Amino acid sequence: MQLPTDEAQLKHIAAQLRKPEGEAGTEVAKMMNIGNSPMNLHTIAVLNPQPNQHILEVGMANGFYTKHVLQMHESLKYTGLDYSAQMVSEAEALNAEYVKAGRATYVHGNIDAMPFETASFDQIFTVNTFYFWEDHKATLLELKRVLKPNSALVLSIRPKQVLEKLSFTKYGFSMIETNQILKMLSEAGFHSIELTELKEPKSSPWDDEMQREVHFIKALK
Repeated sequence: MQLPTDEAQLKHIAAQLRKPEGEAGTEVAKMMNIGNSPMNLHTIAVLNPQPNQHILEVGMANGFYTKHVLQMHESLKYTGLDYSAQMVSEAEALNAEYVKAGRATYVHGNIDAMPFETASFDQIFTVNTFYFWEDHKATLLELKRVLKPNSALVLSIRPKQVLEKLSFTKYGFSMIETNQILKMLSEAGFHSIELTELKEPKSSPWDDEMQREVHFIKALK
């Protein structure tokens, strides 16, 4: 699809990507499921969940990729946290069987102050949320808090040079060089930090001609 050029529409798209709400939010979430499919699937591969682990996804939207995590091992448990109460409800409906079985839980909350006990999760992953964090250093410490010792955090982002080409990212997106993000992780006390880069096909709900690139950052507590 061609992106609108009207500034009000661009602001609306940016706001929906940050916090999907209403009918437009439902449609944006579905579009993200399609457009970000390679990014999400590769993130899960980098995460590489192991049997009996409890996985946290921050910003899971409608929970479309929950099944891709839980199908890897029958003993896995999954918790999804999202800023949008609507997305929590949609994720619960989409994954009702996993919720009923006690394998999936969805929570409405803010990444800055997550409603979880310290050292609750074996691994954490988050896709395309970094740009919206209010305080990156504080948020990294909060993610570290809820991780168990020697456990992994995976951040998946579009690098700055890609974000700068998108017309809606000037509204509320923080665009930080990947090297600076790696430094932030180190300063927050993470170690064994690894960066993987991936170039995706020139196909996207936003711009069919743009070469999309993804950076996957994995770090241990």
